[in-house]
Amino acid sequence: MDWTAFKRLVADVGFSPVPEKFRGLIENAALLVEDDVPEETRRDMGLAKDETLLGLYHGIPRTARGESYGIAGTLPDTITLYRRPILKAAEEDGIPVQRVVEETIWHEVAHHFGLNEDEVVKREKSKRS
Repeated sequence: MDWTAFKRLVADVGFSPVPEKFRGLIENAALLVEDDVPEETRRDMGLAKDETLLGLYHGIPRTARGESYGIAGTLPDTITLYRRPILKAAEEDGIPVQRVVEETIWHEVAHHFGLNEDEVVKREKSKRS
């Protein structure tokens, strides 16, 4: 899937993987697409060469926002989806790219709501059961 088609897919999916009752609570967050995980990000996260990162949440989780949040032009939180790793994961797992995109967005939005990695993984497992 080329860059343009992938960006269109992400735009079409948007925040739809998030349950409707929570979708309206997502605020000051943007979906971004990059082709691959930058080396700086890999280094900062301590990722090994064989480790994959499909997406990354960067921002201030809703649970950590105080009363002064948003004053003086707070930058939006970002959820970055990495095209090449997502395409590779879809191919290796034999599932549609859209499903990997949806699962990645859901995962990163969970961080926006303050869940740590262990909590997110636990909820993902319970969704599949």
